Amino acid sequence: MMDQNQTPPQFEPRRSKAISNKMIIFGICLVVLCALAGFGGALIATNIHSGSGITVNKQSGNAGSGNQIEDVSDIAAKCGPSVVEITTEAVTSGNSIFGQYVQQGAGSGVIFSEDGYIITNNHVIEGATSIAVRTQDGTEYKAQLVGTDAQTDLAVIKIDASGLTPATIGESSSLQVGDAAIAIGNPLGELGGTVTTGIISALDREITVEDETMTLLQTDAAINPGNSGGGLFDANGNLIGIVNAKESSTGVEGLGFAIPIDGAMDIIDELIQNGSVTSRPALNVSLYDYSSSNSIRRSDMEDGVYIVQVVQGGAADKAGLQQGDRIISFDGKEVNTSAEVKAILRDHKIGDTVSMSVSRDGKTIDVQITLQQQSS
Repeated sequence: MMDQNQTPPQFEPRRSKAISNKMIIFGICLVVLCALAGFGGALIATNIHSGSGITVNKQSGNAGSGNQIEDVSDIAAKCGPSVVEITTEAVTSGNSIFGQYVQQGAGSGVIFSEDGYIITNNHVIEGATSIAVRTQDGTEYKAQLVGTDAQTDLAVIKIDASGLTPATIGESSSLQVGDAAIAIGNPLGELGGTVTTGIISALDREITVEDETMTLLQTDAAINPGNSGGGLFDANGNLIGIVNAKESSTGVEGLGFAIPIDGAMDIIDELIQNGSVTSRPALNVSLYDYSSSNSIRRSDMEDGVYIVQVVQGGAADKAGLQQGDRIISFDGKEVNTSAEVKAILRDHKIGDTVSMSVSRDGKTIDVQITLQQQSS
């Protein structure tokens, strides 16, 4: 269900990590943009061809390490045209006394190619019946969904345009804690082109977003509802991440997160080529986490992760798994949540045979599952 201003999902921090309530205010520092000359360490801009056949501007090397930011006007001028506003509509029935009604949502996106491919978040466009895009010059377009992937919270949409300004792709793997970070997006769904600055606060932060465990960049650049799907850029204006979450439940500010661009590139290519991610192994089931403490009804169900749907002909179906089975262990590891099951899946590839134990009608059943690609 969509909010009027698409809100970045809240995350669930790992229990071993406590969040400090102390607000850290980082000084905004001076950027010295050096000429691409001299000796070792100079950055070389290149054009590469992605697996989707689209030419991508790519900047290699560590851009921004040790730089300080004070004036980001050049970066904003370079990157601003690459970030778009996204608005969505979805027809919802729900339990409204008015029957069906239209909900509106808003987010951001980053131009990936001159001919109109745009990267955003899955949660920005999920369930949308119509998608509209506004570029920095005010031009509005209708967009079509190309592909989406809930596991990485990435999506690609397409507008019928040419001569757009695509973002220059950077290297998130070259980042260091303390590097400059510039976020550009559409906060509140009505302030498109907003620029906020900060630093990279942490690398490889393991965060659970809507039951999906992700490894994200952390930044203290201001992230607000509507920034989802927007760009996180380095001190040279290279795209290093796609903004997708912030911590808002505790009132603590300065805790924003972005999907690292290095890991996103393969997903984006697959979405453009196939409309979905086909290289990832799957059980081809829908899972549900049940907790008696969160249930409003008394039940004899045990806490744990349950199979609530089995795709006909999929890996689980061929192994004899059924709707209502509670998964006890997977690949020899005890599991209690769908996030734990998905984390184990990420360590495997299509064709692997993995053991699973389930509880059914009070009995423990052991099966062997040969993993397949995700079914449509």
